[in-house]
Amino acid sequence: MEAAEFATELESSKLRTNYAADISSIQEARDRIGPYIDKTPVLSSSSLNIIARRTLFFKCEIFQKGGAFKFRGACNAVFSLPVDLADKGVVTHSSGNHAAALALAAKLRGIPAYIVIPQNAPICKVENVKRYGGQVIVCEPTMQSRESVSAKVKEETGAVLIHPFNDGRIISGQGTISLELLEQVPQLDAIVVPISAKALKPNILIFAAEPKGADDAARSKAAGHIVTLTETKTVADGLKAYLGDLTWPIVRDLVDEIIVVEEGEIIEAMKMCYEILKLAVEPSGAIGLAAILSHQFQDNLRWSHCQNIGIVLSGGNVDLSVLWESFQKAH
Repeated sequence: MEAAEFATELESSKLRTNYAADISSIQEARDRIGPYIDKTPVLSSSSLNIIARRTLFFKCEIFQKGGAFKFRGACNAVFSLPVDLADKGVVTHSSGNHAAALALAAKLRGIPAYIVIPQNAPICKVENVKRYGGQVIVCEPTMQSRESVSAKVKEETGAVLIHPFNDGRIISGQGTISLELLEQVPQLDAIVVPISAKALKPNILIFAAEPKGADDAARSKAAGHIVTLTETKTVADGLKAYLGDLTWPIVRDLVDEIIVVEEGEIIEAMKMCYEILKLAVEPSGAIGLAAILSHQFQDNLRWSHCQNIGIVLSGGNVDLSVLWESFQKAH
């Protein structure tokens, strides 16, 4: 496919539905990335079931290549590029898992990856990018700096910009989690995070989990329009991003509820993942469990019928020094 044909196809895919991704694009993504991703396991814990008063099914994307679910979207975006565009490489801006995911996907395709990373990004995630062969460009820790530096790199190299979340190819790739999870556990009543499950099982409830220090999605849903925060502060560094014009309609229309949790609840859920599940999960990956254990969920009678719940453990790339510090602060 030539670049012009690719652009036409990308634009027409947006017109299939009101959303940047639909069940068709997700199934196409699954076929495209199948040879490269891992089908991650689903685990459960009788101890956590008792604590949650529900049956919980943990989709372990911590075992995905790159250590997080982000590899699905990055892989779909990279391998959907026509040769004449791909040869010039890809560029993105990210503070974490998308950065490493894109570097790895580019490495598998044999093309350059230019990764713009804010100077306050977790060291372990920066090291992952370097390990996968990505060329790291450091920027100031602001979205304006990330975007301007990425634009400059794009102009200088001719690389294709792969946005970390506001891209239909990325959204479709991430949506393949739902295809797998509902095949593995078809009896689910609710899922925390993967919105694409609505297309597969319309009566399923979709919960999003968000830290109080970065609750722009909850505020946006309450306001009926995108609300942008001037500052975010949370241990869940992977959840500091903002809503885009492609992600917002999906959150607005398909998420049944956004559960906002405190920092302490995130840290406690992360500890449970370590101590009970015996899994290394980063704060952003543990927030789904935190949401289900929260009073906002547990005390709401509207959700009492949700007995089988899928929780995506989205990533396990944790900076251990920050982890120990967080555990200590919790006590």
